[in-house]
Amino acid sequence: MDEFLGGLGDGALMALPWLFEFWALPHQLPPEGAWKTWVIMGGRGAGKTRAGAEWVRMQVEGPRPLDAGRAKRVALVGETFDQVRDVMVFGDSGILACSPPDRRPEWEATRRRLVWPNGAVATVYSAQEPDSLRGPQFDAAWVDELAKWKKGGEVWDMLQFALRLGTHPQQVVTTTPKNVSVLKAILKNPSTVMTHAPTEANRAYLAASFLEEVRSRYAGTRTGRQELDGVLLEDVEGALWTTAGIEAARRDAAPKLDRVVVAVDPPVTGHAGSDECGIVVVGIEQAGAPKDWRAWVLEDCSLRAASPSQWAEAALAAMARHGADRLVAEVNQGGDLVAEVIRQIDPLVPLKMVRASRGKAARAEPIAALYEQGRVHHLRGLGPLEDQMCRMSQCGYEGRGSPDRVDALVWALHELMIAPAAHYRRPQVRGL
Repeated sequence: MDEFLGGLGDGALMALPWLFEFWALPHQLPPEGAWKTWVIMGGRGAGKTRAGAEWVRMQVEGPRPLDAGRAKRVALVGETFDQVRDVMVFGDSGILACSPPDRRPEWEATRRRLVWPNGAVATVYSAQEPDSLRGPQFDAAWVDELAKWKKGGEVWDMLQFALRLGTHPQQVVTTTPKNVSVLKAILKNPSTVMTHAPTEANRAYLAASFLEEVRSRYAGTRTGRQELDGVLLEDVEGALWTTAGIEAARRDAAPKLDRVVVAVDPPVTGHAGSDECGIVVVGIEQAGAPKDWRAWVLEDCSLRAASPSQWAEAALAAMARHGADRLVAEVNQGGDLVAEVIRQIDPLVPLKMVRASRGKAARAEPIAALYEQGRVHHLRGLGPLEDQMCRMSQCGYEGRGSPDRVDALVWALHELMIAPAAHYRRPQVRGL
């Protein structure tokens, strides 16, 4: 570093703090290509605002302070006027803080706009007033925290009609993800590109105490996956499970359990391109009558196995790790081959083979009812399984591929909760 800095002249040293390309993290730099919309999606504190402010600078500034840039008319759109001003304009990572002294724009409060020395203008708009975007026209736009706008779809549509100046108008969206239709529609558009980063990516600029606190409180939860990892969590319409329901079932530790099983939903084929093999570990407290039993989802060990022996070894390792007393395996696809693969590794493993006679959604409904009754709890770290759960509706699975993790969960809870309860309720026939 000393050698590098020593080789720079005075002008280069003075300019270096303002050269964002030198300091930026990968997710903060614009992707290549002729995109229309760049979505910067990340966790809290991941550097999204700084990336948006620097992108605006990149559009409006020319080689010298008075030279024209690519864009002359910019829209700055946030949830409210105050949030645009306080975050996007005057914030610690806002436009004014990022601008070098000779290119720093002037804030005209009465007109709610920034004016650069070269004549470029950025005007502030509130997402609470969609009609304010009727009439103006722009060649660039920066949209902040779109996912929390109450009138997101309407405002976004008005902005698209206004973004019509120049040869190729572009817009940047900086947002923490949220399951809203406008964001999902933007991401599906072929002209959209996306960069993504978790909160941890920007840890050098965040307080260590903040990171420690949010990690301990939210790591391994769906809230953490959204707010810290920046992952878009989708609950489909009519979902059997919801994010709110799963978070309500969250617990930090499991009590002493009476039984533990590992359930396996093997893929149809056994090679690197196969579907995932669902492997889920579930335990149960069986104190009292069946209505008082509580199940605990302990671990999701699912994997994409290169061979049948690989998933079988993973399932048996999970049994050993949790002291499970039974392995439950679905055999609809593999038949006796499933048992043979497992027995080749451990001939004495307590194995129960199950065969599905109903569709996935029908099998999942009674399990979802257990969650509604508050009888199933989740430990942290089950994100991919919970994502699949929230995409399972009464009409079937609405995600990509097969819900192998959910299938394994259903088999495990059926073994521990549904089947024993049915036997418990069965009337006993007494002899004469």
